[in-house]
Amino acid sequence: MVLPAVVGLLAPVLAACGGSGGGSDDKAIVVGTTDRFSVSKEVPAPLDPAYAYDAGAWNVLRQTLQTLMALPRGGGDPVPEAARRCGFTDTGDERYACTLRSGLAFANGDPVTAADVKYSVERVLRIKADGGPSGLLSNIDVVETQGDSKVVFHLKTPDATFPYKLATPAAGIVEPSHYPANRLRTGFEVDGSGPYRLRAQAVKGTLVKAVFTKNPHYTGDLHPKSDRVELRSFPEDPDAMGRALEKGDIDLMARTLSPEQIKKYTEDPGGSVNLVESPGLEIRYLAFDTDAPPVENKAVRQAMAQIVDRGALASRVYGSTAEPLYSLVPATITGHTNAFFNTYGNPSPAKARDILKKAGVSTPVKLTLHYTTDHYGHATEKEFETLRQQLDSSGLFRADIVGTPWNQYRAQQLKGRYAVYGLGWFPDFPDADNFIAPFLDKDNFLASPYANRTIRDELIPQSRREADRLNASNSLTRIQDIVADDVPVLPLWQGKQYVAARDDIQGAEWALDTSSNLQLWELSRGVSD
Repeated sequence: MVLPAVVGLLAPVLAACGGSGGGSDDKAIVVGTTDRFSVSKEVPAPLDPAYAYDAGAWNVLRQTLQTLMALPRGGGDPVPEAARRCGFTDTGDERYACTLRSGLAFANGDPVTAADVKYSVERVLRIKADGGPSGLLSNIDVVETQGDSKVVFHLKTPDATFPYKLATPAAGIVEPSHYPANRLRTGFEVDGSGPYRLRAQAVKGTLVKAVFTKNPHYTGDLHPKSDRVELRSFPEDPDAMGRALEKGDIDLMARTLSPEQIKKYTEDPGGSVNLVESPGLEIRYLAFDTDAPPVENKAVRQAMAQIVDRGALASRVYGSTAEPLYSLVPATITGHTNAFFNTYGNPSPAKARDILKKAGVSTPVKLTLHYTTDHYGHATEKEFETLRQQLDSSGLFRADIVGTPWNQYRAQQLKGRYAVYGLGWFPDFPDADNFIAPFLDKDNFLASPYANRTIRDELIPQSRREADRLNASNSLTRIQDIVADDVPVLPLWQGKQYVAARDDIQGAEWALDTSSNLQLWELSRGVSD
């Protein structure tokens, strides 16, 4: 089955001169990130593919775990990776078969078989970790093996997006002897058959450095250009990460540059640092516990949608690096509509007052907006202060904001402790389904009590039947219209993506794919101009 490439996701743009040449030397390429990786009671298994479901953790797993399918270098339809070939074997898109490459082996040299693939996938579904990625695989009914090299997935319902799901770490192939069948693997160890092996360095339960060394037993289509790459964490401090880059202590930084850093490297492209800008699929949104007061009343959520000025929010906090978003589905994805703008138009406190008055809601409505202090960059606090000001200035709301570290924040959100909370989303794969199902389907990422049967039982299955995603537009449009009316989530903005690298680093333009996934195997050290 062939799915169309995402419209508008063009090759990255390099701002400033890069180096020339290629190859690598014995010195590790060091990549900085503001992602925090911590083990705690709330987050016991940050790198177990049955548990991990955030961009930072997946960026580690993609280097170390092999998947049957993978997204190609510049985006587009998934292609075989651990598999030699894959495809639907029936006319109803309900049976998907893959034949493994010959010579596949884990990093310790043990062979990878179809039984290992079956074990890995069934383990994720069996454990079904709260807030984990099992929902991506929940449409699998039976996993069948035929000999050591063939695995067949029997699906409950047709799903043309299934190849994309097999390209995610949720379907990563793990070594069974290191991953218990019925419980999570705690800590920072990862054992797979991907292009790199991982050695983690942690201090007091927090990962400070992930060292990736080339896996000599790797067999696949990825071609690591460096023998050694290090990922260093600068949690909550993009400025420290930037200073390290400029001093040469690190070679590249990706997630997350601050708006000020992006502006600096854009306006002053000289020196030893290059900035790569490319279209992004990152979105930010407010979500609601639709059973919690005061937002259990749909009118309150609709009034918030009527008041929030996305354009002012994006420009004030993020400048040119973000654009207002009027749907869960980003503007560059096939099937996107401006559903929230079509429903509410321009921000209007007067219209919001009418909504609340018709519903009999007394004003001002008191509520608390929750955000995470250390997961999406330090600008998040300013973003939520701006949201609070917009709501309060209408006279219809009296809002407070509360920030919490990520390792506590996510656990509290899943327990239903927040009525209104902010989250971001980096897609698992570039298709509208992945901006809808994780929020609205059963066993969703938010653990949301919101359930719309038309969306779950009719429209999502309809959209998945269409291999040509343009033909899914009617179903996707109806979903987006329902979301705009019910407001279980309130989309805010869509961001671009950026990488800053020293000028002797080659492959920086490929360091992030269209879904903001790190591709460390693309990096090498060359000769600066």
